Amino acid sequence: MKVLFHPKAREELLESAKYYEKCQKGLGKEFIREIHLAIERIKAYPAAWSKFSKNTRRCLVNRFPYGIIYQYSESRIYILAVMHLNRRPEYWTERIKR
Repeated sequence: MKVLFHPKAREELLESAKYYEKCQKGLGKEFIREIHLAIERIKAYPAAWSKFSKNTRRCLVNRFPYGIIYQYSESRIYILAVMHLNRRPEYWTERIKR
């Protein structure tokens, strides 16, 4: 299954990894690894995660306070946001294609 990122979601991922790397050497890489594992879980079971809005779902990331907001079809996963759970919860809604 193909995984695509909204450009701002990719930016969020990279900025968060940089932040964690500044906090502790190697922690940014661990963050990226946990995101990758969450995406693998989404690919394996795209309908298993909580509905977050009418057309989106959210998969929580282990060890870090983040959720991956995504949409899916038979052939692809579209990641709308790599969202910190304690910040502006609906900022990403403008990214949904109508």
